Amino acid sequence: MPAVAAGAVSAGAAFYWHLGDFRALYDFDADLLQARRVAGNNTQLTISDYLRIGWDDFLQNQIAPFGAIPVFLAIGNHELVAPKSRGEYLAQFADFLVTPPIASQRLKDNPKDHKLRTWYHWVQNGVDFLSLDNASNDQFDSEQVAWVERVVARDIADPAVLAIVAGMHAALPDSLAFDHSMTDWAQGEKSGRRVYAALLKAKNAGKKVYVLASHSHFYMSGIFDSPYWREHGGVLPGWIIGTTGAVRYALPPGAAQAKEAKTNVYGYLVATASPDGSIRFDFQEIKEADIPASVIPRYTQEFVHECFVGNIRVEQKAD
Repeated sequence: MPAVAAGAVSAGAAFYWHLGDFRALYDFDADLLQARRVAGNNTQLTISDYLRIGWDDFLQNQIAPFGAIPVFLAIGNHELVAPKSRGEYLAQFADFLVTPPIASQRLKDNPKDHKLRTWYHWVQNGVDFLSLDNASNDQFDSEQVAWVERVVARDIADPAVLAIVAGMHAALPDSLAFDHSMTDWAQGEKSGRRVYAALLKAKNAGKKVYVLASHSHFYMSGIFDSPYWREHGGVLPGWIIGTTGAVRYALPPGAAQAKEAKTNVYGYLVATASPDGSIRFDFQEIKEADIPASVIPRYTQEFVHECFVGNIRVEQKAD
């Protein structure tokens, strides 16, 4: 993540959007343990201590390097590993959910709406960014789907909105990477198709529409150019970008039909918007040499190298 931050600073990024899974939570994070060892802290880290410090470590070592660049957060399934909950997530990351772009947009939509949620949107330079919550099997729920449909309907009617970018943790159903997506649970498949249909309606109305996800730990583009969506309304431009540090997965069988597909790499997407609302998304690979020199002593060069040559899981589906 510090390398991503350095790239964002170099590119003059307007903001960074994190699509979930801040810390593992189901197990101790290897980098957190290594930093303690290097610092000479050899006391055993208890589960309760880890759960107490994990999110603070994320903020200090993954988000702080972005400096003045605004960061938007989306919730992932790892943020809900027991005993964590949405309530605790809202309490920990409230500062990121009430920033002026988010709070002002919420009140513009409804002046009486003061509720803090894990899903939100903001409009910037003619682009409506929808940050959604499908981090658990009860999502998208009816409230969130109805909200998406209202927001998209307003966008369709608003000539000032040229494009919509929907970002979420798990990919919408029926993609070329449908395994480990919203296809995995019945409500997700049904509600995910409704959200896709709303976005497709916007595309058919002349808006530029793009869909991002991160749940699977590889990179793929063109994920909705699948038999299902070719036969059920149309194809939306879509990406899976899960390559910023988590254990890397094997590509799914549908990867051969994707526009691009990479695994066993680290990287991030750079989005470049044009005045007409069209957005180009480019994958930026992170090489070992891109890790900032100031970061390496915290973990050792050997540990950093192992993160690049290892950190691979061969099965296609994982937590």
